[in-house]
Amino acid sequence: IHDTIDSMFKGGKSAAASTEGLNRIFVSEDEASEGVKFIDLFVKLELANSKKEARRLIQGGGAKLGEEKIADENAVLNKDSFGGANEVTLRAGKKRAGVVELQ
Repeated sequence: IHDTIDSMFKGGKSAAASTEGLNRIFVSEDEASEGVKFIDLFVKLELANSKKEARRLIQGGGAKLGEEKIADENAVLNKDSFGGANEVTLRAGKKRAGVVELQ
């Protein structure tokens, strides 16, 4: 019980541990080098029900890559987006999130 309280209210263990319960999809090295549209990723992660809804989310400013807003609806996730890590978090609003992991 104490571990649960610590992880919920005191910041928890680590950033990697905090992504354990989130929806997760995998992107291959080849896909990442070509670039994958954020719209497709939001649909695959079930953060949007359709591409149109994903576009509206981006246009409305509710889509984020980590803590950075995604401004362009045609933007793509590529190797540079990972910043040396093997996973990134996509957010739809304040409460919904998913993880894209590089394979």
